[in-house]
Amino acid sequence: MKTRVEPPILLSRLLIFVFAAMIVVLGVMGVTLYNMYPLDRPQVFFLMSAPRNDLRVILREMVPNDGNLDNFKRSFIREYIRARNEIVPDAREMRTKWNNDIDGVVYAWSTPEVYNQFVQTNMWNAWMSGTPDFEFSCSVEFDTSNAPAIEPRNEANNEYAVSFKYFCSDSNRQMDKKEYKIKIKLDMADGTTINWADRLNNPLGIRVSEYVVESGNGDPLDTGYLADSGVE
Repeated sequence: MKTRVEPPILLSRLLIFVFAAMIVVLGVMGVTLYNMYPLDRPQVFFLMSAPRNDLRVILREMVPNDGNLDNFKRSFIREYIRARNEIVPDAREMRTKWNNDIDGVVYAWSTPEVYNQFVQTNMWNAWMSGTPDFEFSCSVEFDTSNAPAIEPRNEANNEYAVSFKYFCSDSNRQMDKKEYKIKIKLDMADGTTINWADRLNNPLGIRVSEYVVESGNGDPLDTGYLADSGVE
């Protein structure tokens, strides 16, 4: 009586196991392909393309949730104030942020009239015409302890008053914090066009169409660190 499996019988059993596994895999693949074809139902595809600054995106009227839109506008105003006034000791970053090309956020978020006012400031000219020969930084602080930092003036016309503290410092000293109040009006006209490159950092095409210093004795970029340092 034989008590062991002969090699030919063992080999045949292994082949049967392999073939069975292959049949299962082929069956799963067949079911998958069957569910894919024919494509007789809607499918969603995403097409990634290289940035094209010559393309224009036309914005049509939309009716988003009022609360979400108000939060978006307030966040936009905060980021605009920071982008326009904050200084970092990095000439390349500052010129990129303040320049009038596709990466200049102040340019992208302002109407031509407001951006033209911006480029008349002492601080803009100091950075764009030649880097100051000393390192310093300027910060914006929104104080919400006593009153909202952003107060609606005329919500129908998208007018707001923004209060903040502004101060600059270098390795030797820090200027006193100065309080400013800026009146800002947002342009959200239906049919506004934006560059394709701006679709991520300004998807609704909002622009600041009015920027007026109501208190603080002048623009922060004129009356801040450079003025205190005697540098013009």
